[in-house]
Amino acid sequence: MPRTIVLASFLAVMMLTLTVVPAYAAQMEFRMLPEDESSTVTVKFQRTIFLEYEEGGQLADELRGIKTSKVFSAQSDEIRDRINYYLKNEANSDAVVTNVQLDYDAQLTGRGLNTSIDYKIVLTLEIQGHMIRQMTDSSPGLVDMDWRGFLVNGPVDINVRGIDNEINIPISYISQASPSLYSAVKGSEAEQILNYPLMNATGIKAQPLGNWHFLFDPTGINADAATYGMSDELAGRVWSSYTMGESSIREGIQIEKVHEATFTSDKTYTIRAIESADSANVHIGGFASVDVLQDSEVFGVSKVPPEGFATTATGEFPVMIIYGMAGMAAIGGVGVFIISERKRKKDEGQGQSGIDPSRLRAASTSTGAGGYKTNRGESYLDDESYEQTRSVYDQPQVEEKKDEQPTSNKGSMPKGWKPE
Repeated sequence: MPRTIVLASFLAVMMLTLTVVPAYAAQMEFRMLPEDESSTVTVKFQRTIFLEYEEGGQLADELRGIKTSKVFSAQSDEIRDRINYYLKNEANSDAVVTNVQLDYDAQLTGRGLNTSIDYKIVLTLEIQGHMIRQMTDSSPGLVDMDWRGFLVNGPVDINVRGIDNEINIPISYISQASPSLYSAVKGSEAEQILNYPLMNATGIKAQPLGNWHFLFDPTGINADAATYGMSDELAGRVWSSYTMGESSIREGIQIEKVHEATFTSDKTYTIRAIESADSANVHIGGFASVDVLQDSEVFGVSKVPPEGFATTATGEFPVMIIYGMAGMAAIGGVGVFIISERKRKKDEGQGQSGIDPSRLRAASTSTGAGGYKTNRGESYLDDESYEQTRSVYDQPQVEEKKDEQPTSNKGSMPKGWKPE
């Protein structure tokens, strides 16, 4: 019964995964070399909002067929300052963002049964101060990771060509793209959903680094790596990768975030905001292991892995255990072979198993026409009555015909013969 429940739960999760609308929350990509003072972080925020109107209505008529968008890129000192304030006062991190490149994309598309509003914000950050201690030949470096989950709360205005554009609160774009929808939602329960900030990466910080999926690539330290023309970034070092967002029992089931509310205008309409679970990838040039330093999560980074270290992709699972399991399987196979061989030798010379041929008796079958008898036959055990097991072939297969004697002593004449 428990196995059935687990299987049903797994299938349900798979079906939900396949039917999730392609809308994402925070996605972070971080790549660094321990010897560099600054590193680049890319954080992408995506959200999709649906307005549903299956029953039609005046607002539905106004939105059908509308398609508007707002796309721009800019450097933003305000976002930089807002993130730094959060890192210092909320995240307790010494990391500092020195530069922010913003790419903004919002689109409203009106369809027959619903209207979708898609938001995408991409922040490319340059950070410094994340190296707590530099790496040396005798001691690993320490990388601060408390900065990874930040929140920019409230409106954020970006001036582009002399026009202020609020980018962080979803309802701001709606007020420009569809004033009628903005007026209908204003003051309703649905407005609260449209006021949730877009730039929210706190879910990445909420997942402890120890639960992230870990693997490392030792290609750069292989003895023959130089013969294949390794790049300077790879040669002489390993690369460690930590990935967050895998849905598993160990890390927890990752599900999409859905917020739903209704509002009434000429009819009742439903607004639904959808985001997928947060995800992140961290790539470090060196062997990185998770540690805790004064309640802060850090990576300890060395140039090469410790001597004798070996893990699988899931982390901290010795390869020797895998070899041991393979060895036990081999021993089990040998044991089965030995037992089978002993049984074969024990049965050798004991004669045929099954029915003893000396107990079989033959019976002929099938009589043909004209007295001709075939050689067809069958066998039966001498301790059984043949009448109980006789074959159908023992029945006559061809009806015998008897020669008919003529009833007249007169000869026969050719057809059509007449006396002259």
